Amino acid sequence: MPGLLQTREYAVAVLSSFIDFVRVPDDAEEGASARLARQQVLTHGDRRFHMVLGQQALHTNVGGAEVMAGQLEHLLAVLALPRLRLGIISFDAPYRVPLNNGFWILDETLVQFDTYSAELSLARPDEIALYSRAFERLAALAVYGAEARAILTRTLDRLAAGSS
Repeated sequence: MPGLLQTREYAVAVLSSFIDFVRVPDDAEEGASARLARQQVLTHGDRRFHMVLGQQALHTNVGGAEVMAGQLEHLLAVLALPRLRLGIISFDAPYRVPLNNGFWILDETLVQFDTYSAELSLARPDEIALYSRAFERLAALAVYGAEARAILTRTLDRLAAGSS
């Protein structure tokens, strides 16, 4: 789940897991606050965002049922943002692009992605073209709008049924 789409609780859970894994001082609350502050770019300014998520991300239990329910409800809400196009690649989508780390294409001049130990930036035109091609293929597999909302709603309903 990209940081720009995370709820505070989800961000704290993700960051806490990472902090425990890499054995660094606990600053999950501060990190979550920073992530939420960065989310203003979704509603302020003139940037446009196109993101795709694998359906598996909606089912990966981060922080427990209550945290996941809040995260799914948040995703339903952000679907209405006018400058965000959010697609979901369903479980049964065909395999058309090698899957690696998530990545961000920024202003067609920079690609960034994270590893366990670093944030990497790529600026060579051939590398950017490769990641652009990967994103185009992934985006073509995704569903949007009402279909994405239906996947989110079914996942939320499944989560609620499992918690009762």
